[in-house]
Amino acid sequence: MQPTSSGYQLRARSFRSMGTVVSLTVASRTHADTAVDELESAVEVIEGIFAQLDQTFSLYRTGSEASRLGRGELVLASSSEIVRDLYAEAAEWRLATEGAFTADRPDGTLDLSGIVKAHATREAALSLGALGLRNWCLNAGGDVLVSGSPGPETHEPWLAGIVDPLDRQALLGAFRMEPMSALATSGSAERGEHIWAVGGTAPEFIQVSVAAPDIVTADILATAIVAGGTRTLDQAVDRWKVAVLAVRPGGALLATPEFRAAA
Repeated sequence: MQPTSSGYQLRARSFRSMGTVVSLTVASRTHADTAVDELESAVEVIEGIFAQLDQTFSLYRTGSEASRLGRGELVLASSSEIVRDLYAEAAEWRLATEGAFTADRPDGTLDLSGIVKAHATREAALSLGALGLRNWCLNAGGDVLVSGSPGPETHEPWLAGIVDPLDRQALLGAFRMEPMSALATSGSAERGEHIWAVGGTAPEFIQVSVAAPDIVTADILATAIVAGGTRTLDQAVDRWKVAVLAVRPGGALLATPEFRAAA
């Protein structure tokens, strides 16, 4: 992140959840001790949100609802309200993306991990607002959601770096989080091959970043475009207010005009 304006300091904390690192950065000019206490309290709340959802949806936890559903020990109709709600939301996205995004693995196992992290980030944002925090950046493994500014006096935007999938030590560039407040990146660079291409063909893109007004739309469409290729990318740009950067296997970039303007 870029330096903040005079009078404000950026403070950050991070934790591990859902197989990735979640970090919260807050811009504040309150007394140092007070600012640290506010940040620690906020991180504790956010970590609790992520932990609770991970306990419910992780397929790596044998006792989670998701694992029990996968083994047939639990039917969807008898699952908790949050499982049913996210399943319904995922089903709506499957229809909206014409199957490019799906909560069903190729073997038929229900897997809601494609929406859970974005939902956790969405819930965390509500909690940050309830705690009175206005200027912050939340990064959950490449899914970035921001509020306010790192320099409220000058209204400078938050900047989000996009990692080069062919060189994890380099950045493709920085995206200005304005007016879009959410940026999500999907692909194989961090978690390996975990997205199933439509039709079982080789994916056209190895990484896709989508900026949108909300984190769920950004995350879902990033995954859908990796799975569906240029056809889904064109549909996403036509239907939603988004900016897209896609990386082909050889490293060639495809960026929408909206993305180029903000990069």
